[in-house]
Parts: sequence; C-alpha cells; structure tokens
Amino acid sequence: MRCYSFATRTVFMPFNMIESFLIILFAALFITVIFRHLKIPIILGYVIVGILVGPQVFGWLTNTAIIKDLAEFGVVLLMFTVGLEFSLRKLFSLRYAVFVLGGLQVIISILLTMLIGMAYNMPTISALVIGCIVAMSSTAIVIKQLSDQAELDTQHGRNAIGILLFQDLAVIPMLIFITSSMQPETHSIGTTLLLTLLKSVIAIALILALGKWALRPLFQMIAKTKTIELFTLSVLFVAIGSAWLTHALDLSFALGAFLAGIMLAECEHKHQIKNEIRPFRDILLALFFISTGMLVNITTWAKSWFWILLLVIGLMLAKTLLIILLSKLSKYNWETSLKTGLILAQGGEFGFAILSLALANHLLPTDWGQSILAALMISFAFAPAIIRYNAALIKFLLLPPR
Repeated sequence: MRCYSFATRTVFMPFNMIESFLIILFAALFITVIFRHLKIPIILGYVIVGILVGPQVFGWLTNTAIIKDLAEFGVVLLMFTVGLEFSLRKLFSLRYAVFVLGGLQVIISILLTMLIGMAYNMPTISALVIGCIVAMSSTAIVIKQLSDQAELDTQHGRNAIGILLFQDLAVIPMLIFITSSMQPETHSIGTTLLLTLLKSVIAIALILALGKWALRPLFQMIAKTKTIELFTLSVLFVAIGSAWLTHALDLSFALGAFLAGIMLAECEHKHQIKNEIRPFRDILLALFFISTGMLVNITTWAKSWFWILLLVIGLMLAKTLLIILLSKLSKYNWETSLKTGLILAQGGEFGFAILSLALANHLLPTDWGQSILAALMISFAFAPAIIRYNAALIKFLLLPPR
C-alpha cells in the first residue's frame, strides 16, 4: 500500500487494486475495439481478457478476490433488468412461446442431459447443473442480432424471444436450487427444498408488497424532484437491497434483484430506471465475464480439445433439433421452426453464471467445468454468424423456406 500526503490529510492508495483495474480497463478497451470491428460478441472478448490477464497466460493479476466480489453485482443488476422486462402484458402476449415452447425446451433439455450424465455414472447434482447450463441460450446476442436484422417482430423472432423469456425466468429456481445444494447437509434433500420454497415465498411476498405499497409511490415522488443522482441512487439501493434481503434468507442474490425488477416493471418510469442502471450493469457484467475467463485452464483445454469439439457440436445440434421439433409439433411452418432452432443454438450468459457458481462451490469437477466453459465460448463465437445467415443456412443445409 502506498501513502500520499495532501496538506494535513494522508491518503492511502492500494496500489495492487488500482493497477489491476488499469490493466483490466486497458485490455477490455483494446479487445472491445477489435471485437466490435470484427462483429464478434463482446462477451467473448471479455472472457478472453480474463484469460490473458489471469494466472494462465500473462499472470498480471495476483489479487482477483475484489474483482470476483464486484462481478457478483453484475449478475444482480442483470437479473434486475431482466425482471423489468417481465410485465404481465408482455408475458400474456407471448404466452404460448414463453410457457409452452420455452417450458418444454428447458425441461426436456435438463432431463435429457441428466439421463445421459447418469448413464455414465455422473453424480445427480452434477448432471442437473450441466442440464441447466445446456438449457440456456444467449439473450444478449439473440436480441441484439435480431434487432440489427429487423427480425424481432417476425414469427421466429417472437418465438425466440418467448423461449428466452422462459429461460431467464427458469434461472431463478436453478440458482435457488444450486444455492440450497451448497448449504450444510443438516436436513434431508426434501426438507431442504421445502425450506427453500418457504423462504422463497416469504421473500416474494415481502418484496412485491414493498413494491406495490411503497416503492412505486416513492419513485413517483423522486421523479418529480428531477434529480438524476437521487433517482440513480434509489434504483441501485432497491436492486441491491432486494438482493441482500433474499441472501439474508439463504437464497440467491439474483432472486431478490429479479423480484425488484418485476415490482417496478409496471412503473411509468420503467424506461428511465433501465437507462440509469445500464452503465453500472454493463461495467459490472464485463467484470463478471472477465473473472470467468480467469478460471480458464489452457492446459486442460489443450488436452481435452476433442471432447470440447464434441461438446460444441452436441450442444448446438441437440438444441437446434429440439426447438425445431417443438416448433413443428406446435404447427409452425418449416421456415419458422428452422430459424427459431438456429437462432437459439448457442449457450447463454446465465450458463456462464451457473457454471461459475458450480465451479466455485465444487459441484462440478474442474476438468468438466473447463470443457463446458470452452464449449460455451466457442458457441458464442459462432452465434452471430449463424443468426445473421439463418435463411441461407436453411437453403444450404436442408431445404428451402416454405
């Protein structure tokens, strides 16, 4: 630690922390420029930054604890903004895609992965965690790419968004279950799940009640003051405070943040809330993906390249075929079914979050986690091109759109 004296005041500056952030910022800026130019998902760029500055390559960062702690807030703010999108009107307009297509896709993906894993004598909790990771697709990549292509309001665009909404919603029970699995085994699994469900109901009731009777009127009063700082601080307090409340009940931070977003989803200041929270969310999410990259073990990747390749092919092909099948069974035409399947073939941001949590708490063997991390990253790299050229791929690979 370095000591600086300004007049009569002494300022202590933790050099390692400042140096670490400078390294991260410089690397992130450099990678962002390159990836934006090449039109590669920036999330992949952040993971690569983590690989480069972490212990496996240059080893520039020796103390990563504070980065990992700050990265947790990125997931909290992401779940808060996801909650803001879950208005009852939006869910109702996409109800079939959300609850039927999305529900079946998530459930079948998890069950199939668990069956395959258990057939190879994989522990049940490990198979479940991998199933949850496999079920996720990338909300950020899909929505951005479809928006750029003006395909959000097409039938395949609406179906893809509906499935993504259910995946985002399903993350909450997934994180709750993983969190409950990390608790000391003082109760049976059934009792633990029952206690977790009870705590979840209490948390939901408390936060939604606060939202209806206190927070919406409060935000109306704050908005009238036209003080940007007060509004921003209030939004951050609500998001992080709700996350703290659920964590105090031994539930996930993400649940509280998600519920806080839901309770403000019908607020007339919803768009202002999203705009105020976005810079904090984006910066902290960048730290989250950088910290995920720090987990990468290059040696394991080199040894397991064949299995990683199989995982990538299996992940993307299985998800595509499952969504095509579900769409066709729902009486959608071939064009809509094929495009929806291709659009959602990749892994998702929440797959990284689940994987990071599972690895940190030893729910997955490290070598398995490394292979899954590699597969997710590779699927991310291919996703924008697959979405951009989905119509051409359909013509080339299978049959012309009908």
